[in-house]
Amino acid sequence: MAIKTSDEYLQTIPDPENREKMVKVLDWVTEQYPELEMRIAWNQPMFTHHGTFIIGFSAASKHMAMAPERHTMIFFEDIMAQRGTDRGKMFARQPWNKPFDYELATMFINHQLKTKEKVTNFWMPKEN
Repeated sequence: MAIKTSDEYLQTIPDPENREKMVKVLDWVTEQYPELEMRIAWNQPMFTHHGTFIIGFSAASKHMAMAPERHTMIFFEDIMAQRGTDRGKMFARQPWNKPFDYELATMFINHQLKTKEKVTNFWMPKEN
């Protein structure tokens, strides 16, 4: 079944504490970046600006993932390594049992907004 609302998405997070942490993060993004639009796509909450993807969030059993685009992950590789951030190619893992890294989320969002200021596609166009 396709998830259509943030409430439906939140109900997929079985642990109430983890669900509340996700609510806090989504509310924080909404408060800090009122110009962003939250929507559900690919069964997870994501934020867009003028129709282009900025950041998405998802829940796993042991962590919350925050996912900007690959170019942003590459840009912050050294910073994430210095911070000890567990990460994949496309997302940074935020363990449920540790404080959420709002500073890193701010860096991701600000970089996405800056680099995609004139982008009209949903995803950043691939360089040739």
